[in-house]
Amino acid sequence: MSIQMPNISIQAFDYPLPESKIAQFPLANRHDSKLLVYQDGVIKHEAFRQLAHQLPENALLIFNNTKVIPARIPLFKENGVAIELFLLHPLSDSIPTEQLMESQGETSWECLVGNKKRWKEDDVLYKGDLVFSWIDRERNQIKITWNTDKSFAQVLEDIGKIPLPPYMERDAQVSDAERYQTLFSEKPGAVAAPTASLHFSDEVLADLDQINLQKAYLTLHVGAGTFLPVKEEDVSKHPMHREQIVFTPALIETLKAHLGPFIPVGTTSLRALESLYWSGVWLIEKRPIENGVLVLPKEFAYEERSHIPSVQVALDAVLQFLKEENRNYWVAETELLIMPGYTLHFCDGIVTNFHQPKSTLLVLIASLIGDDWKRVYDAALANDYRFLSYGDSSLLFKKKDI
Repeated sequence: MSIQMPNISIQAFDYPLPESKIAQFPLANRHDSKLLVYQDGVIKHEAFRQLAHQLPENALLIFNNTKVIPARIPLFKENGVAIELFLLHPLSDSIPTEQLMESQGETSWECLVGNKKRWKEDDVLYKGDLVFSWIDRERNQIKITWNTDKSFAQVLEDIGKIPLPPYMERDAQVSDAERYQTLFSEKPGAVAAPTASLHFSDEVLADLDQINLQKAYLTLHVGAGTFLPVKEEDVSKHPMHREQIVFTPALIETLKAHLGPFIPVGTTSLRALESLYWSGVWLIEKRPIENGVLVLPKEFAYEERSHIPSVQVALDAVLQFLKEENRNYWVAETELLIMPGYTLHFCDGIVTNFHQPKSTLLVLIASLIGDDWKRVYDAALANDYRFLSYGDSSLLFKKKDI
């Protein structure tokens, strides 16, 4: 099959972002952020506390319930040399990461390794009851063992640190352990927060309940690659980071039954929903599933097809597969790249923060509102919005001619 990925220059997604606009700390109250609303080409400025009044009737908000793990592990060799691990991805793909976090005694991860050149192949590192050794040094694969009855999640709570985004340029503080998590974080496995959801407070959630707005939850374990700048001139050439998505049959049934607008909260929720659709197409086309897990390459959505399955048919394919395999969850790995020219299946609008220049996240926003992203970002900068992870929020409705 031929692949028709749009040829888009990353230079078209650059804009000046002064350091003073990058939020280094969260506001005192989650819902005190500003909310820029874009609809039908019109921009207005609201408060996030009033989000419930800005949403269309019968909308379905889809949240990412992933939980950030304390993925930074500081270590020292016996001679005092510092080594730092940054957990990226467990080596088992077919099991949800949150289940692997409950493992006892041993676990294996792909990591970023700080000062790797000082950690030789045969060296073993220790931290309390834990032992760290190489599985494959070239691939940064590391085995961690311990001899207590604690789960790996409990072990990490003792020795790890919350991995704040690199642009914050500060160490995590005690308060970040709470504020860099959403109120509904439940499934541990992310190394970055689904930041659009950080604005939701108990009060805002209560407001949504008051107007009987539907809410649903999926899981996409956000990877460190979300912060990687696009270094290729052609966006389509950017090596997309792989992230795990997990859905329950109940959520898929909810998506099938919903007749109103879909409003994903955050780019991670949108990417997960679109990946679910393409997972169904993968099954319909009888593509191979290696080692029990589907890996969705970034090019798959851009292959030429004589027939494009409907959303309902694609979701039915996933449900049928789960039934046949007697599984109670759908787990896959996605490399999906969403950019202008991509047809969105689950998005009438999005709640999202303001993203870095030349990032895949900003490219994704352009797939929703086209070149109007420039007007939106210019308006945010002119009105003193706070940018990036701890910054302010926006509610962007899909441009009608996209």
